[in-house]
Amino acid sequence: MDKVETTSSPIIDKPDVSKSKAATFFADLKALTKVGIVNSNLITTFAGFWLAIHFINASFIANWDIFLLTMAGTALVVSGGCIMNNWYDADIDPVMSRTKKRPTVTGSISLNRALTMGILSTALGLVLLTLTTIEAALIAFSGWFIYVVFYTIWSKRRYTLNTAVGSFSGAVPPVIGWAAVDPGLHTTAFVLFLIMFIWQTPHFLALAMKKTDEYKAAAIPMLPAVHGFGMTKRQIVVYIACLLPLPFFMASLGTAFLIIAMILNAGWLVLGISGFFTKNDLKWANRIFIYSLNYLTILFLTMVLVTLEFPFG
Repeated sequence: MDKVETTSSPIIDKPDVSKSKAATFFADLKALTKVGIVNSNLITTFAGFWLAIHFINASFIANWDIFLLTMAGTALVVSGGCIMNNWYDADIDPVMSRTKKRPTVTGSISLNRALTMGILSTALGLVLLTLTTIEAALIAFSGWFIYVVFYTIWSKRRYTLNTAVGSFSGAVPPVIGWAAVDPGLHTTAFVLFLIMFIWQTPHFLALAMKKTDEYKAAAIPMLPAVHGFGMTKRQIVVYIACLLPLPFFMASLGTAFLIIAMILNAGWLVLGISGFFTKNDLKWANRIFIYSLNYLTILFLTMVLVTLEFPFG
């Protein structure tokens, strides 16, 4: 009998559909909640919480449960606001390259589902913050309301002052952190608010310069798109200059903090003024934007480091 040759077909690895769907869902969730914005807000929330512990001479270890509630609650409220922003802006996001792939644009997350997620995330976050102090929850809600109603719905598509309006909500997280352990607040808590409020305008105006054409296409009246780069540069320098006196209201943090803060402010101001003499506005705007990120990171990290030994006492 002739030998019959049999061939076995190679085993083909089938893609794990469930894993693929899960990865896609989490990618969509990150985009929907604007995880980068959430993380940056948590950094300033932590700084506010940490400094409050320092100023009231409390122990961080003894308040670890309050800390976890504060961070989780703030993250959920900020996420809720970002989701609501994506839900409302679904009609203009397709015009801009940095927003056209958001799940509310691609349809991977329906608008109704996004609205539900935004409301639930906000509500859960406020409940968690209420378990710290009522004041922390109220401050968080005020920031959410300003961002969703006053910024996203009311001013973003109407006025060049939309950046200033939105800056109120971005300045709230360190105050939430502070109020979670010290509802009476402190002068330093308001200084933290002012630093964040003022910092945001040069940061976002620099970004708006880089994306001017996209903002024009989306009919969003950002300052450089409406009044040009000259006016925008002057506004950036004015806001940076307003940061100069603020570190002196936090002199109790020590000489090292003051020196670093003054160097950061002076460096940013010099960079801002150099914009009046540059021939490449977009390159300058990119430098302002990058400096702003480093500025905030270094400044708030310094606040924590100079008080490092106290909260554990």
